[in-house]
Amino acid sequence: MRMSGKLESDIAVRRAASQIPYREALDEMDARNRAIAAGEARELLWLLEHPPVYTAGTSAAEAELLDPRFEVVEAGRGGRYTYHGPGQRIGYVMLDLTKRGRDVRKFVHSLEGWVIDTLGDLGVESWRAEGRIGIWTRDIDGTEAKIGAIGVRVRRWVTMHGFSVNLNPDLSHFAGIVPCGIEEFGVTSLARLGIDISAEQWDDALLARGGGFLDRLSENSGARK
Repeated sequence: MRMSGKLESDIAVRRAASQIPYREALDEMDARNRAIAAGEARELLWLLEHPPVYTAGTSAAEAELLDPRFEVVEAGRGGRYTYHGPGQRIGYVMLDLTKRGRDVRKFVHSLEGWVIDTLGDLGVESWRAEGRIGIWTRDIDGTEAKIGAIGVRVRRWVTMHGFSVNLNPDLSHFAGIVPCGIEEFGVTSLARLGIDISAEQWDDALLARGGGFLDRLSENSGARK
C-alpha cells in the first residue's frame, strides 16, 4: 500500500471536522477552481460532511425528486439527484488535468479505484457496475447496493466535486429521491454492514491510498501543457 506522503506532498489536503453547508462549499470550490487554473493555488483534496441536502446534477429528472424534505441545490456536476448528510464523508478533488493527462475518463476511473481500494482495506469488497454510476457492494440481504457516489465537473481542465461514501448516515433520507436515477437497487453504509468507523479513521485510510491514486492517474498519461 502506498502511504499518503506522496499525495500530501503533491496536493493540499483539508480535513473538515464540522459540517459545511453545501452552497458554501460550492462557492469555495468555484473560487479554488479559478485559482488553480490561474496558477495561484495548489491542487486540493477537501474531506468534509454536509448538513442534509439533495443535490441535482445536470441530468437530474424532476420525477426522481420524490419528497423534497431537505433543501435542493443545483450542483453543476454531472449525474442526477444525490443526497448528502451527516455520516457521509465527501471528498472534493480539485486537480489540474493539464498536469495529469487531460483524460477525464481516466480521472473518474482512478477516483473510483481509490474508493474501492480504501473500502477493501476496511474489509468491504466493492466494485464498479456496468451501466450504473457509483461504487457498489453486497448488502446484508445479499442484494447489490450503492455505498458510494461519484460526480465530477471539469472546468478549465481543473476538476471539481468528487465522491461520497456512506459511513453511518440516516439511510431513510435517501428515500426522498431516486438516488442517481437508479430505482431497482438500494443504498447501504459501512455501519449497516457492521463496520463502525469515524470520519477521521476513514480519512486516514483514504489518504493511505492517496499515492496509489496519483500513480494510477499518471500512468501513461502523456501529460502536457
